Amino acid sequence: MSGLRRFWSRIRATLVDWYGDRATRDGRRSGGTMEIKRDRMVFLGYGKYWRSDTILGLMPIEEDRGPKRRTNVFVEGRAEPIIASRTEQSILEDMGATDAGFQAQASREAITELLAALHELSPAVRRTLQQDHRFDVERWEQRLGEMLRAPRAPESVDQNELFD
Repeated sequence: MSGLRRFWSRIRATLVDWYGDRATRDGRRSGGTMEIKRDRMVFLGYGKYWRSDTILGLMPIEEDRGPKRRTNVFVEGRAEPIIASRTEQSILEDMGATDAGFQAQASREAITELLAALHELSPAVRRTLQQDHRFDVERWEQRLGEMLRAPRAPESVDQNELFD
């Protein structure tokens, strides 16, 4: 096995170990951030709707769970939770937290860790990778760093330019 293949297999093994340590019972990553879409009405079931940005927490009902009783929804301004007939996962999806969002966060975290691992490579290993395998560590560090930076806002376009 070449040195580059061993390197990538070590990175993959590290990422598998890293993700395994942080997975929750349902396989989702814990500790990530979630962007809640403001001013969105979330259906809680049986005619109940609530604004997504006032929902403070979701807790699955474990005892006496059944039809019309799936999730306790804690909302701003109420002492008692609202009992929702939908699962916490479906409510989260309506709030704006989709699997794509969780996957994007996991990808950012994996890229950050890979970038840190590349940064720790010694100059001798960097030269060997470049000479023997044409793998430019510095170029990849730069590309991965660019991926982590926030996307630039599009330049504003004058409306009149659109119709010229």
